[in-house]
Amino acid sequence: MQYLHTMIRVRDIDATLNFFCGGLGMVETRRYESEKGRFTLVFLAANEDEARAEKDKAPLIELTYNWPDENGEVEEYDGGRNFGHLAYRVDDIYALCQHLMDMGVTINRPPRDGHMAFIRSPDGISIELLQKGDNLPAQEPWASMENTGSW
Repeated sequence: MQYLHTMIRVRDIDATLNFFCGGLGMVETRRYESEKGRFTLVFLAANEDEARAEKDKAPLIELTYNWPDENGEVEEYDGGRNFGHLAYRVDDIYALCQHLMDMGVTINRPPRDGHMAFIRSPDGISIELLQKGDNLPAQEPWASMENTGSW
């Protein structure tokens, strides 16, 4: 397993970038905007991790900015909702998810696509698992497994 990123939700992308980049000296390594999903993702690396982050896409902070709604309102994040998840790259997402299920862990978002799954720690921390390399071919029971709870 390899640590990838920690995601946090932000209300003001400019103020947040000023804090992390202008204040802490972090570097923006990439940005993704989804018109359909109405969000922007900004990935930041510590200045001494920049070369590694460019090569490995890790270790990073992922800032998630959900765009204002049709009334111009930005969602309030309370109760820890601004903290999103930890992310890890894994060698075999199906084998790891099966191992976790055998331990009694709920797979909140099964790896239906052979690429991504979400679980929660005993304390409710959301953890994203991402398949290393190419997606694995879809297989059961994962392909038809429904989501459980939230992640």
